[in-house]
Parts: sequence; C-alpha cells; structure tokens
Amino acid sequence: MPRRLEVRNSAIHGRGVFALQPIAAQRYIARYGGVLRTHEEAELTDLHGIDSGHTFLFSLNDRYLLDATRSRCSAKWFNHSCKPNCESVLIEHRGRNRRLDRIAFRTIADIQVGDELTLDYGIQLPQKPTARLKAIWRCLCGHSTCKGTMLSCPDK
Repeated sequence: MPRRLEVRNSAIHGRGVFALQPIAAQRYIARYGGVLRTHEEAELTDLHGIDSGHTFLFSLNDRYLLDATRSRCSAKWFNHSCKPNCESVLIEHRGRNRRLDRIAFRTIADIQVGDELTLDYGIQLPQKPTARLKAIWRCLCGHSTCKGTMLSCPDK
C-alpha cells in the first residue's frame, strides 16, 4: 500500500504532515499515539509546561491523555490552523474502559497532493487565557480568519 502522508519541514511551524496523494473528505488518515498518562501525571512530568507554547499532549477524556513527546507517531506533527482541513475524533472503547479510548484524525475537506494536514488545536488551559498566554500560544497559520492563538477562547 503506498504511503499517503509524509512528515517534513512546514511553513507554519517546525515539522508538518503533508499529503503524498489526494485524500477525500471524511477519511480517517491517522491515529494519535503515545504513552497513556493521567492528567495528574502529565502535570508532574510535562517537559514543556504551560509557558512553553509547545506540547505533544492530547487529551482523551477527563482522566487520561496521550503523551507523544517521545513517540515516533507521525500524527504528532499535525500543525494547528484556524481553518483546518482535518479534525480529531475520539474513538471510545466499546467496553467503556477509558484507558483504551483512542484519538483518530479525519479529513474534513478534500486534500490535494502537497497540502499540509492541519487541526484546530483548541487548547484548553486550566486557567483563563490571558493576553500573555495567547501570545505564548500564538497561531502561525497565516489564514485570513486567523484567531491569533491556538487556545480555545470562549467569547465570555
């Protein structure tokens, strides 16, 4: 089976994931992998922290997350965009074992060869996003509707 995706340098930020062939909308294209941790464990061991503007942590549910910091998973290189062409989907374990929940990425638009695959991170911090934190977690997508930050910022 031919490879559909490639990790390489990105104009958005650092590394990115790019399409090597056309991909139709609504196709599952990647699974986020990493070490299963509780949110509490991650707070104690997160190498980057809230002030870094960088993370490989992906929340599964209110108890667990996946830490891809040391993972070889290519899905960890999906960059943020305010106009994403992919979305994350929670795949809940049928037996309701929340430790076995998974995250998959699915296209929400048709993808052309060479397109960078992006998500809206919508990062939620344990505190209200301040101007300082919004700047630390600034968005570099360059889209005309850019929010300026990767943080989820409710209007309230």
